Amino acid sequence: MSKADYYDTLGVSRDADEKELKSAFRKMAMKYHPDRNPDNAEAEAKFKEVGEAYEALKDPQKRAAYDRFGHAAFENGGGGFGGGGGFGGGSMGDIFEDIFGEMMGGARRSSGGRQRGADLRYNMEITLEEAYSGKTAEVEIPTAVSCDTCSGSGAKPGSSPSTCSTCGGAGQVRASSGFFSVQRTCPSCQGRGEVISDPCGDCSGTGRTVETKTLTVNVPAGIEDGTRIRLAGEGEAGMRGGPTGDLYIFLSLKPHQFFQRDGADIYCRVPISMTTAALGGQFEVGTVEGGKTRVKVPEGTQNAKQFRLRGKGMPVMRQNPSAKPSQFGDMYIQVAVEVPQNLTRRQRELLQEFEEESSEANSPESTGFFSRMKGFFDSFAD
Repeated sequence: MSKADYYDTLGVSRDADEKELKSAFRKMAMKYHPDRNPDNAEAEAKFKEVGEAYEALKDPQKRAAYDRFGHAAFENGGGGFGGGGGFGGGSMGDIFEDIFGEMMGGARRSSGGRQRGADLRYNMEITLEEAYSGKTAEVEIPTAVSCDTCSGSGAKPGSSPSTCSTCGGAGQVRASSGFFSVQRTCPSCQGRGEVISDPCGDCSGTGRTVETKTLTVNVPAGIEDGTRIRLAGEGEAGMRGGPTGDLYIFLSLKPHQFFQRDGADIYCRVPISMTTAALGGQFEVGTVEGGKTRVKVPEGTQNAKQFRLRGKGMPVMRQNPSAKPSQFGDMYIQVAVEVPQNLTRRQRELLQEFEEESSEANSPESTGFFSRMKGFFDSFAD
C-alpha cells in the first residue's frame, strides 16, 4: 500500500511556510493524540503518520529531497526514516517538545534538589539632597536564609538526603503511551532527585529559615529616580543548599518643595514683583547643595525668563560610585512675574497715571501682536 503524500497528511499546500506547517501539525497531532483516542489503532497510526510527515517537512534539506524524489528520498536509509518507521535519529518526544513545550513534556528542572533562591526587591525613598551628596543607609530585609542547624541540606544533623528511588536521582520519569513517550517531573521527589527521610526539625526539611537581615546600601552621588541597585547574593537562600538570589534596591526621589530635577539639571521657579521685573533688581536663591547664590534681574525682564547658573545642578554619576564627581549639571531659575493684587486707591491711581504716560515702546510685544492681529482681520474685509 502506497504511503500518503506528506503535504496531504498535514493538510497543507506544497508552498506552505514553516509557520503553516507547525500550525497544521499542532492541529492534527492534538486530534489524533493517543491520550484523546485510547485503544484506537487507527488514530494511533494516523498520529504516527502526522509526526513522520512533519519530521520530514520541517527540515529544509529533507523537504527539498522529498519535493524532488518523494518517499523514495528516504528509502534504503536515505533519510534516516521510512520503511522502518524511525524518525531521523530523533524521537517523537523531541518533536512534540518542540511544538507543545510544557504542555506535552512538563517544565525541565535541574536535578539534585538545589534550587536558586528568589530575588528580593526593596523600595527606598531618598531626598534630592541625599541624591546630590550620596549616602550610606542601613535597611532591614526579612528573608529566607540557610538553616544553620542542617547547613541548608534539609536533613537532620547526622543524616543526609538519599537518592530518589523512583527516578534514580534524575528528577524526571518517563511516561509511555504506545510508541510515544514524554518525560515528567518525578512525583516522589518533585524533580529534586533526592528525598529526605529524616528532615531537620528547625527548617522542616526545606533547608531555610526566615530571619531579618540588616544590610548596608551605598547610594552614590548623582543617582537618579528609578535607579536599581543590585546586591548580589543578598536575596533568599536557595532550597537545600542552592545558590542565593539577589536583592534589588529600587530608588525613588521625594518631591522637593522648591526644585525639580531633569537629569543632572535643576529647575526652580521664582516669583518676582512687577516692579522688580520692570526696573531690575536682584534676589538670593538656595541651591541643592545647601548654599546660596545671587541672581541679578535686568531691567525689563519678561515673565518665564530663565537664568542659567552653571555647575549648580546635580553631580553626574560616575562609573565608579566611590569616585568623587567631577562634573555637575546646571541650575535654571525661571522667574514668574507676579501681577499686583489687592490694590489700594493710591496704588490704583499710580498705575492709571503710568498707563496714561505709557507708549508703544513700553510694551512692544503686545503692541506688535495686536497690530498683526488687526492686519489678519482686515485681510478678510478686502
